[in-house]
Amino acid sequence: MRCYSAACFVATVGLVLACVETQAQTKIPRTLPPKGIELPAADAEKLRTGLTAFDAKLAQAQASDKTGKLAARLPDIEIYAKAVRYALENGEFFNAREIPSALEHLKTAETRLDQLNAGNAPWHGAHGLVVRGFRSKLDGSIQPYGLVIPEKLDLTKPVPLVVWLHGRGDTLSEVNFIRERQSKAGEIAPPWAIVLHIYGRYCNAYKSAGEVDVFEAIADVQNNYKIDPDRIVLWGFSMGGAGAWHLGAHYADRWAAVSPGAGFADTSKYQRLKPEAFPVWYEQTLWNVYDVPPYVRNLHNVPVVAYSGENDKQKQAADLMADAMTAEGVPFKHLIGPKVEHKYEPATLKELTALLEGHVKEGRKKLPTSVSLQTRTLRYAKQHWVEALALEKHWEDSRVDAKLAGPEQLVVVTRNVAAVSIRWPSEVPVAGRKIVIDKTIVDVPAGALPKTSLVLVKRSGTWQLDPSYASSTSLRKSPGLQGPIDDAFMEPFLVVVPSGKSSHPQVDAWVASELAHFKDRWRRLFRGDLVIKTDTEVTPEEMQKHHLILWGDGTSNKLIAKLAAQAPIEWTGEAIKAGDKSYPAAGNVLVAIFPNPLLKQPGRYVVLNSGPTFREGHDRTNSLQNPKLPDWAVIDLSTPPDALSPGKVVDAGFFDESWKWQARKAQ
Repeated sequence: MRCYSAACFVATVGLVLACVETQAQTKIPRTLPPKGIELPAADAEKLRTGLTAFDAKLAQAQASDKTGKLAARLPDIEIYAKAVRYALENGEFFNAREIPSALEHLKTAETRLDQLNAGNAPWHGAHGLVVRGFRSKLDGSIQPYGLVIPEKLDLTKPVPLVVWLHGRGDTLSEVNFIRERQSKAGEIAPPWAIVLHIYGRYCNAYKSAGEVDVFEAIADVQNNYKIDPDRIVLWGFSMGGAGAWHLGAHYADRWAAVSPGAGFADTSKYQRLKPEAFPVWYEQTLWNVYDVPPYVRNLHNVPVVAYSGENDKQKQAADLMADAMTAEGVPFKHLIGPKVEHKYEPATLKELTALLEGHVKEGRKKLPTSVSLQTRTLRYAKQHWVEALALEKHWEDSRVDAKLAGPEQLVVVTRNVAAVSIRWPSEVPVAGRKIVIDKTIVDVPAGALPKTSLVLVKRSGTWQLDPSYASSTSLRKSPGLQGPIDDAFMEPFLVVVPSGKSSHPQVDAWVASELAHFKDRWRRLFRGDLVIKTDTEVTPEEMQKHHLILWGDGTSNKLIAKLAAQAPIEWTGEAIKAGDKSYPAAGNVLVAIFPNPLLKQPGRYVVLNSGPTFREGHDRTNSLQNPKLPDWAVIDLSTPPDALSPGKVVDAGFFDESWKWQARKAQ
C-alpha cells in the first residue's frame, strides 16, 4: 500500500495523538523549496477540479488498456498532472504568473491522453522543444525531462546526446521546469546533437537520488531515440558544473567529453573551512563520497574542457581541479571567459562548443588500451573493463591502473585494493596471456573465455586468480553493498513501519517524528512519495528487490526483532551495545545500515531508523548536501531533532570490510 495522508500515516505507525503533538513541537523549518504564495481560492479550486477530472479520465484509460500499450507513454502525460499536484499540495506556487502555467499543464495532460487513446503520440517524433517523463525505478515516482531536438537533425540514425545539468533554482518546481522546457531552448543548443535537460530531482547538485535521475533520464532517451552511446557529452554550469565535475569523475567511462562550468569540487575548500571549523571526523571522511579530487585519476579516461568566468568566485573549482589533474598527469583544458562573472562569455562559449563537437566526432574510446580507476568507496568502483571488487580499507585512496603492454601482457598496478575484476576485451584472445599485477606474474589459463571477467584476489600479499570469488557467500563490503546509510537511497527501497509499539514511549515519539520528517522531505526535496508497508506486509519477493528501511525497535517492528540477533550491533530491549560501550534503550535509538541478514545471498541493505542523513540546515548550499552519518550511529533522544541532526549523536562509526563492528583508532 501507499500511505499519503497524515491520518493514514499515523494510524499505520500505530501511534496516538501525543506523538502527533511531538511532531508539531519538533517541526523543522524548510529551506527547499521556499514557502510559496497563498493561492486565491478560485484559482485553487479550479486547479483541484482540473486534477480531479484528469485523474478520472486517466483511471478510465488505464482500466480499458487491456494490452498495456498505454503504459509505456503514460509518464509523458502524468508529469504534467504531477507538477500541478505537487505545487498545489505542497504550497509551491511562488508567483501568480505560475497559475496560468499550471492550468495549461492540465490541458496538455488531457490533450496528450486523448491523443494516446486515439493511438497517437505526436510528441514522440517531434523536433524542437519536447517535454517527456519516466517512471523512476528508485521510488516509482514520475520525473520530467526536457529535450531540444534540432529541426535538421536526422533521427533515423544514431545521433549525439548532450546531457545538460542546470544551475540551482530554489523555485524550480516541476511547473516551472516544464514551462521553461516548453518555451526556451536554453544557452546550450548545438545543431549537431539532441540536448537533454535533466531535472535531477530538483535541487541537490545531482547527488543521491539526483544522480540516479541523470542516468534514468539518459536511459529513457535511449529507449525512445537512436542515441550513439559513444557520443554522449556531460555539460553543466553552476550547480550543474558541480554535477558535471562529480558525475564526470565518478563515471568517466560513460562520456565522450565532460565540460564543467563554475560550480564546486571540494567541500571544505568551497566552504573555506579552516581545520578548527571542520565537522566531526566521520563527516570529514564522508566528504570522500562526492568530492572530486579523490577521483581525479579517473579523468585520464575522458577529455575534460572546463569553463570559468574570469571574475567568477566559482572559478576556484576549475583552479583546484587544474592543480589536482596536473599532479596526476591528467590532460586538462580550461577556457576562461574574459571580464565576466557567473555566466558564459559568448565568444568563449562558441570556442567551447567547437571543442566539444570535435570530441564528439572522435567519440568515446570503445576499447581503451589503458584504464585508470581511483576511488575511496566501492560505490564508484568501475572504469571501462576494470572494477575493484574489494578494498583493503574503505575511505582511503584506492587505485587500479591497467595497461595492455603488447599482445600478450597486461600490466596492473594497485593501491589499497584486495580484489579486482578484469573484463578482458572480448576482441582480444585470452589464452596465452600474462597479467603482471604489482610485479606478481599471473598466467591466464587456456580455458578462460574471452568474455569472462578474470577475478584476481590478493591473499597474504600475493595476487592469484580466483574464479569462485564472485559466487562466494562470505559477507564483505562489495560494489553496491558498502554503505554508508545514504547509499540505500540510490536503489529501489521500501519503507517498513512498525505494527506495534515500543516498550519505550520516547522511542515511539521519536520514530513518529522522524518518519513524518522523512516522508515530507522525500516529497519536497526528492520529488517522490515513499512506498510504505507495515512489518507484517513485507513479502520475501519484496525483500529480494528492495532495500528495507526499517523503523522502530525490536519491540515495535517485527522485522527488526527477527534480524536483531544477526545485526553487527546488539540492540535489546534494555540497551544498545557498540563494542565496549552500552546505551540505555529507553532513551536512545540505533540508526544503521548493513546487508539484510534475512536473505540467503547478500545483495540488499537493511537501514534502521533513517532517511537521507543531510537535512534542511544543509540545503543552504548544495555543497553541504552530503552524507552526514556513517554506517551506524547511536542517537540520544533527550536532544530533539533539528535542521542539522536527528538528535544528539553520542557514538558513530563505520563497519569493517566484513561488516563487523570495529573500534576507531585514536586520531
